[in-house]
Amino acid sequence: MSHQSFSRSKTLQARAHHLIPAGCHTYAKGLDQYPVLAPGFIARGRGSHVWDVDGNEFIEYGMGNRAVTLGHAFPAVVDAVQKEIAKGCNFTRPSPIEVECAERFLSLIGAEMVKFCKDGSDATSGAIKLARAYTGRDHVAYCSDHPFFSVDDWFIGTTAMGAGVPQATKDLTLTFRYDDLDSAAALFDRYPGKIAAIILEPSRGADPKDGFLHRLKELCHRNGALFVLDEMITGFRWANGGAQALYGIEPDLSTFGKALGNGFSVSALCGKREFMRLGGFQHHDKPRVFLLSTTHGGETGPLAAAVATIETYQDQPVIETLHRLGASLREGFEQAIRRHGLRDHVSVHGRDCCLVFATLDRDRKPSQGYRSLFLQEMIRGGVICPSLAVCYSHTANDIERTVEAVDASLAVYARALDDGFEKHLCGRPSQIVQRSFNLPGAFDEDFGA
Repeated sequence: MSHQSFSRSKTLQARAHHLIPAGCHTYAKGLDQYPVLAPGFIARGRGSHVWDVDGNEFIEYGMGNRAVTLGHAFPAVVDAVQKEIAKGCNFTRPSPIEVECAERFLSLIGAEMVKFCKDGSDATSGAIKLARAYTGRDHVAYCSDHPFFSVDDWFIGTTAMGAGVPQATKDLTLTFRYDDLDSAAALFDRYPGKIAAIILEPSRGADPKDGFLHRLKELCHRNGALFVLDEMITGFRWANGGAQALYGIEPDLSTFGKALGNGFSVSALCGKREFMRLGGFQHHDKPRVFLLSTTHGGETGPLAAAVATIETYQDQPVIETLHRLGASLREGFEQAIRRHGLRDHVSVHGRDCCLVFATLDRDRKPSQGYRSLFLQEMIRGGVICPSLAVCYSHTANDIERTVEAVDASLAVYARALDDGFEKHLCGRPSQIVQRSFNLPGAFDEDFGA
């Protein structure tokens, strides 16, 4: 793609950063995650394509941070939402669609009870609260190989952006490694009778080894802790029923979101009645938990989106299509890598339905500079790809055009390994989200300073 202009995006960015910390409401969508030559604002999307405020069209693979698996403005979902909100979106008492959505969701996932909310953080934090209430313990442990679980203090306090979180709260959160049962067992040995729950994603791409999930669950139960799976990404991508269905494991609690409503703001905490009932009216001998009670938790539009999304998954070959398209994209990408002799510097990882890529410098170390260069050249080729997450609406032609853009981008990458990415990258490189400080003047050029 040639003659791209991002002038309207630049103007809007300056306004946004004056009004909104970071210029947007999701750090992963911020300007620091992209090269300078990138669309700053998306005006609309349809299927697998988006158009920015300057009118540039792109094939898109970020898919709303993997929240859109059917495609942007997927007709069945949009129609369902429009019909539902025409009747009102929020009432003094529950809406019937809350029951319908719960029945549909539980029939797909196989849990006993569900509580809907608006984002993944609320769901995972709800799981942690339930586990603490049920066990009477304060410590929790999460898998350090998985990058994000919640904006809330119990998790974010342990990251590089833990400012504002009391040290006493940070000290209650522990970490272990994926596929490393010994690292989890060591926590139970070090904190006997103190760990309420272990939480992790079922997979980041590669399947668990040697029955890891099942052995980890057994370890938790042997030590009186709950076993919690975070299926924000794997749910509605790995399989109907989530990765827990694919791997044949039943967690005590699990959390879903992102693709549950094809991008609409709905998430879910679900699990066994024994634990979920602590947030209800049933009699039990434990303290009642104030569990996910929010003004907008039962908002009718997103629940209608979830019902329509679940129906689509049950009626159409969504999962199979995601894997087929992803496999084709992986094959084309890897062929281009070999063609340009970049196997030591660029690689594709993950499950076919949810791919990511790695960019290494001349010393074979991860590089934001080379990542930015690759993103820049892909954008020039008409593709936005912070990840390589395919959706049901991507076509064979989309994949073909994307591979062509990859080929052209890697040609520039190969040259940059010889003379440095700085010679080819327009402006500063992108940065990681979780960093403690901003460098002085790092983004001045984004606003024409």
